[in-house]
Amino acid sequence: MAHTEMEPDTDTSRIRNWRSIVTLLVFIITNCIVLFPFHIPIYVPRSLSNAFLDTLSTLRVISPRSHHDSDDNGKVKPFVRLNFPMNFVTAPLIADLFLLAILAIGRKEVHDGTIGADNISPIDIMAFFITLAYIAISIDASGLIRFLAFKVLQKGGKVGHRLFFYLYIFFFGLGSFIGNDPIILSGTAFLAYMTRVSSNIVHPRAWIHTQFAIANIASAILVSSNPTNLVLAGAFNIKFINYTANMIVPVVVTAIVLFPFLLYIIFADESLIPLSIKMHELSDEAKSRKPANPNIPHSRGNVEEEEILAANDEQANTLSLEEIMNPFLDKGGAAFGAAVMAATLVTVLALNAASQSGNERPVYWVTLPGAFVMFCWDLGFGWFHREETRSIARKGRQEVEAARAERANRESALDQEGPVFGHAMVLTESPVAEPARATENEGQTHTPTPSDRSASAIGILDEKQELDRDSASKPRVVVTLSEPADDKIPPSERSQKHERATLTSLGADAYRWSQETFPTVTAVLAHLPFALIPFAFTMFILVQALVTKGWVSVFAYGWDHWVSKTGTVGAIGGMGFLSVVLCNFAGTNIGTTILLCRVVQAWTDIHDENLIPISNRTFWATVYGMAIGVNYGAFSTAFSASLAGMLWRDILARKHIHVKRLDFARVNLPIIAISMAVGCTVLVGQVYIVRDTSPYNA
Repeated sequence: MAHTEMEPDTDTSRIRNWRSIVTLLVFIITNCIVLFPFHIPIYVPRSLSNAFLDTLSTLRVISPRSHHDSDDNGKVKPFVRLNFPMNFVTAPLIADLFLLAILAIGRKEVHDGTIGADNISPIDIMAFFITLAYIAISIDASGLIRFLAFKVLQKGGKVGHRLFFYLYIFFFGLGSFIGNDPIILSGTAFLAYMTRVSSNIVHPRAWIHTQFAIANIASAILVSSNPTNLVLAGAFNIKFINYTANMIVPVVVTAIVLFPFLLYIIFADESLIPLSIKMHELSDEAKSRKPANPNIPHSRGNVEEEEILAANDEQANTLSLEEIMNPFLDKGGAAFGAAVMAATLVTVLALNAASQSGNERPVYWVTLPGAFVMFCWDLGFGWFHREETRSIARKGRQEVEAARAERANRESALDQEGPVFGHAMVLTESPVAEPARATENEGQTHTPTPSDRSASAIGILDEKQELDRDSASKPRVVVTLSEPADDKIPPSERSQKHERATLTSLGADAYRWSQETFPTVTAVLAHLPFALIPFAFTMFILVQALVTKGWVSVFAYGWDHWVSKTGTVGAIGGMGFLSVVLCNFAGTNIGTTILLCRVVQAWTDIHDENLIPISNRTFWATVYGMAIGVNYGAFSTAFSASLAGMLWRDILARKHIHVKRLDFARVNLPIIAISMAVGCTVLVGQVYIVRDTSPYNA
């Protein structure tokens, strides 16, 4: 794809224009919102809301409304509150639309921020990253990462320091090749379970923070492992093999030096990394059971429900132990995926190394066929085994529905008998556990009402009667499913199971069918970072607005002044510090990379205009200092320093491990300080050895 070549533009007088000032303010505000997302309450008149919902219901888009418009006091509120999200997806988009509306940006900025300019092509970068991510996440969905982690757990045994070392090496080695996202997707859940089933690991802090840091450190080695590396390599025409050759030594040395600091200084606490880890033992029955495929809905049957409703930690640990000690592995999918990934990366590296500047084809021309082959494999494999996966899902769903019905009937019986009889004392499951269950997607708690429980029980009557009886180990109740009389159930709830089909219900049914028929494809598509696409494009446009309004040139003059005073060592230290700080305040590490690449490009333009060359040593010290900073900056002080950080936080929250913002910053500060000090020091030595002071030519 041909890129738009821009003439050097170092004019800074435009920043006095009011539109330029507004553009900078919008950029700053947008990044603050990305850092601290929130919701804007929008109050809509109830009549308008009801008319809209009734129209959707008439068109059979949604189910008919329940007409419960009153609050707890029985009053009908005149307005309906809607919460509009302001986050990393919506904020940059709204900012771009606002700048378009006030004519601060136009067609040129939109074109250059999407199609490309100055050797940065957002479309090529996003296509390459998403297609390669499909292959990587498909490998993860096959269970390979969790299975290998289990083998590392077996190898490390019960010696705490040895297991910590083995997992450290494992996450670094795997993250170097497939990137940080698959490691965080699967490895984070694995560590959450592992630390929970250990009786003497008091807090998982050491394990989860180490995994997050080392995954991001490892992603700095290959261009393909992180979209920030793709932006940087494209901006300065760096061949992929040259990028790796310059980054591998600082990164490997960082990993080597960081480990003893983590083990003996930062996490030197017996409650965090015990000398001897005491693990719960898996029963013989569980060991002999066929591993459950987590991509199939309800593959573990009622075990998932029991784990959520576990009355105590000991019971929850026992139920979750099977997740790590009897892991699922699709051997065919894992082997095929690893082969496709290896072939794709080798081809990309070979073609990129052999290409001549200006004649190379977009790298997604290689990754797109690789992702398509992987997609066809997953699709065919799912269709071939559809009967088996559907049977597993159907059986698991019946177990879950039967257990929920029993629980609903027990609670209904208690409601009818009243507190006088005190039957709650003999229940084997806590009736207060269910209201505390949080939805995985929204993190909000849902308290079932008596009508909810009745509807749930009635809705599965027919299926429940056809089920074979559970084993004697399951708690039984005397109350039968037919006890709640129909005349005691509201007509609207009585007809729920006979409700007409709607677009939303058909969509839900189609998604469930897809999960049961093509579990791997559905899981991979659900985990692909599609939100990265609008975020990256809108951030490219915002940075391009700063370019055309003169702000990037202002930043470039400031950078030039710093480098002229501090030299090559100052260039590495300054760019490393700047990139880490901006990761937390400039729209994640991706937004930081986009902005700093433009600043460095403007810096070279300033020197070209003044006919003062930049030395090779100083230029490449700046570029690779940035590469270290934007990768390491992901584990600094804010979750939003990277999209991987937000993914990591959400996965931990779903596993009932809640990391606070302040704790995240406090734990990571010494880790990022040591990592950057080591990486930048090694880079200083490296550029003085391999780079000379001859003029840099773009």
